[in-house]
Amino acid sequence: MSLFDKLFRKELPRVDMNLIKVDMHSHLIPAVDDGSESNEDSENMINGLRSLGFDQLITTPHIISDFYKNTYDSIRKENILLNEYLKGKGQNIEIQAAAEYYLDAEFVELIEQKKLLTLGESNYVLFELSMVERPYNLNDAIFKMLLNGYQPILAHPERYSFLAGDINKFKDLKNRGILFQVNLMSLVGHYSKQVQKSAELLIDHGLIDFVGTDCHRLRHVPVIEKSLQTKYCHKLVNSGQLKNSTLYV
Repeated sequence: MSLFDKLFRKELPRVDMNLIKVDMHSHLIPAVDDGSESNEDSENMINGLRSLGFDQLITTPHIISDFYKNTYDSIRKENILLNEYLKGKGQNIEIQAAAEYYLDAEFVELIEQKKLLTLGESNYVLFELSMVERPYNLNDAIFKMLLNGYQPILAHPERYSFLAGDINKFKDLKNRGILFQVNLMSLVGHYSKQVQKSAELLIDHGLIDFVGTDCHRLRHVPVIEKSLQTKYCHKLVNSGQLKNSTLYV
């Protein structure tokens, strides 16, 4: 981009996220993972996301067997406490809770036991992978989720270095029956320029099914707001392909 373009380009208007209604990936429950650290943090983050137009928030704490030892029951319990706090502060919103599962041995056991937290009233399950190497049992885990009646959604596929913007690898995963969720912050290079390029590649090929904020901190809210002014956010929201609103209740 030339200096002239940088100085005189017109900013796009901010996309109103009320168009998709639901943020289905965030870390708003306090002190259960690397997200919110307190009820006050959670309240501020929630207010920030609502100011961008989100009408419903489904928060997704990490479940990683050897690190964040959250469970179906513990997440539900902590989410009830968060909603009680919000109600006590006069906030007119009720946060829903699911989970962001890390693909490890315990996750595979939970699939077989049919003990997964799903998004809203759907059969959607959000899961993530190692950032640096493809899990040896990825295909098997996808098959087991589908076999047990779950619809897998891969969180932020643009961030996995082993995929590295390879459209054929992305298409192979999609052909196995999973859906893709892109992080809004990826659209402004928050993680890296390579991640941004991968996100744009996925959008150009029409492979994205959900967007999520993946909000962990209040400081992420202005980054998310900036992403709503990008050409690729407009392209994605206007594509008619996003399924976020199907989670709205």
